Amino acid sequence: MTELPHWSAAQVARAIRSGKLSAVEVTRAALERIERLNSQLNAFITVTADEALQQARAVDRRVRAGEQLPLAGVPLAVKDLFATKGVRTTSGSKLHEDYVPTNTAPVVEQLLAAGAVMVGKTNLHEFAFGFTNLNPHFGNARNPWDPNCVTGGSSGGSAAAVAAGLAPLALGTDTGGSIRLPAALCGHVGFKPTLGLVSRRGVTPLAWTFDHVGPMTRTVEDAAHMLEIMAGRKLKSPKLHGLRLGIPDDYFLDEADPEVAEAVLAATRVLRTLGVKLSKVKVPHTEIVIGAHRAIIFSEAAAVHRANLRSRLAEYGPDLRANLLAGLLIPAPTYVTAQRARRRIIAEWRDLFGCDALAMPTALRPAIAFDRLPVIRRGESRPLARQYVGNTCPFNLTGQPALSVPCGFTRDGLPIGLQLVGRVFDDALVLALGRAYQRATEWHTTWPAL
Repeated sequence: MTELPHWSAAQVARAIRSGKLSAVEVTRAALERIERLNSQLNAFITVTADEALQQARAVDRRVRAGEQLPLAGVPLAVKDLFATKGVRTTSGSKLHEDYVPTNTAPVVEQLLAAGAVMVGKTNLHEFAFGFTNLNPHFGNARNPWDPNCVTGGSSGGSAAAVAAGLAPLALGTDTGGSIRLPAALCGHVGFKPTLGLVSRRGVTPLAWTFDHVGPMTRTVEDAAHMLEIMAGRKLKSPKLHGLRLGIPDDYFLDEADPEVAEAVLAATRVLRTLGVKLSKVKVPHTEIVIGAHRAIIFSEAAAVHRANLRSRLAEYGPDLRANLLAGLLIPAPTYVTAQRARRRIIAEWRDLFGCDALAMPTALRPAIAFDRLPVIRRGESRPLARQYVGNTCPFNLTGQPALSVPCGFTRDGLPIGLQLVGRVFDDALVLALGRAYQRATEWHTTWPAL
């Protein structure tokens, strides 16, 4: 049982289906670990201990009855943006701190039906609008590799839960990088599927144009399995020999921290040994990507919250309040121009510049310490937003599938993420590429000392 927190979801489910472990045993072990570590990491806003044990008992009954549950008894952490019937869903905000939905988001229902056990609702940046997971209402999620550092946002609690072995599976949302960034900073897998592949129903919106739902896991195999359940379809693994992998060396790589760039280029060389062909590519219109993304996300987020901004403005945290008020000031012609720019980028990036996939750093820098945040914001020539979501938000703009997979550590022991991007609905290819990389490396087998 001491190794259980380090098991993949696939290993846990096999052990329960075979009768080596029960779902109740696994759930109790997960809840005990959460009780021991959550005060240090603040990964969970709400721990659903009673509900989890009830679900685990039901899973054990179903297994004994002969059901072959794909996620039998696997602990699941759910970002507190997903509606869960009878369990409060705060969206990380004071406005929703007592909100208890009467329905459950379909993707959560699908995972529970497959045998997963929800152990709690995870911390997030307020209403998912931010990339640090600093939360003035429920406290900051902390990075298991160094609790003095950020997890990245907005799905920072889910990332901390997976990285610390509190749950092998977690749900996140990604509007500008909020699955991939915290996965990279916390040293595990995060996958943003093709836009529309996974239902967003029952998920508090941030920006309708960009919102994605996706898995956060220790292994790419688990992420692929989780995606199949949420999307309701099987993924066919393509052959990778001869696959053309493009490396955008301008914008996406040139500005990276040297340790990050070195690790990512080393990862591409590993992929080359697996039969992948590498080539450098130039990506057009990068100068308009962040501006278009910001104009759309700020405008749409302000529209989501417009009524509450009139009546409950003081209940928002300071950074979110400022962002939403800024969104109200964006003129309609600016929003329309940004949407036109988005369509142009989609059209010109569609074929990945003659490649089958792209490789780049997920984030340009590793996790930053909390006490350095104000210094960075005032003093650096590159804004922190560019360093953290500059490589991820373009693919919310295009809706393409994108995966972050661990590819190394800095000298200070902080994780580095490799981002792999495919064509729209080439999710299976991206996941197959990530799975092949994990089979050839051991970065994902290293755990923080907790």
